[in-house]
Amino acid sequence: MRKFGLIGFPLGHSFSKKYFSEKFEKEGLSDCEFELFEIPKIENIKEVLSSHPNLEGLCVTIPYKQQVMDFVDEIAPACQRIGAVNCIQFSDGSLIGHNTDYVGFKNSLQNWLGDARPNALILGTGGASKAVKVALMDLGIEYLMVSRNPSEGQISYEDLKSDPNLLTAHPLIVNTTPLGTFPKIDQHPDLPLEQLNSSILYYDLVYNPDQTTMMKHVEERGGKAINGLEMLIGQAEAAWTIWNTPKRT
Repeated sequence: MRKFGLIGFPLGHSFSKKYFSEKFEKEGLSDCEFELFEIPKIENIKEVLSSHPNLEGLCVTIPYKQQVMDFVDEIAPACQRIGAVNCIQFSDGSLIGHNTDYVGFKNSLQNWLGDARPNALILGTGGASKAVKVALMDLGIEYLMVSRNPSEGQISYEDLKSDPNLLTAHPLIVNTTPLGTFPKIDQHPDLPLEQLNSSILYYDLVYNPDQTTMMKHVEERGGKAINGLEMLIGQAEAAWTIWNTPKRT
């Protein structure tokens, strides 16, 4: 039996488990299974690996996309500039870190924007934001990072509230935080709602629920919003391709 899985915490409403289980059934891959490994700290990955020696691939989700880099043997060249890993390939006894968030987000955003290249705000500074940042750079989109506790080169939500020109000049907003995810669906990033208008393009990496509270706020004010489902599907398929790449000799 070929075994794949997901590590993260918590994993109560995992997209990956459902997606891959349905994929295996639909494609007649009866020799494949996908398991959830909810680990309270990243060091527990060692136990997962020792208890499941037949693992062929792992997805990595919140909050371990950066921490897991200390537990892989190699970082794929395309992933090194991102600085986060969300996919692990098992190859000749080695663990190779990849980032398929980049592929999923970049392709999805291109499909949504078409030829437009508006300046962007990236909400959050975690592992997912790193893939988003590199994708925006490669698409030629200028951006600002927004954080509750900004450091050098970042702005705060208070900055957005005090300077309306910031939002006007950066109509594309990408939420990389988990705010608004089920079951805490009433939460949302602390954006100045009174500044939202029809020019806003809100890309929410959250996919559960289908429409987050902030997506509703944007659309109620004439803006456009999209959730992270297409990105998730794209990154999952990219991971599957990596896991099925012939092993090195």
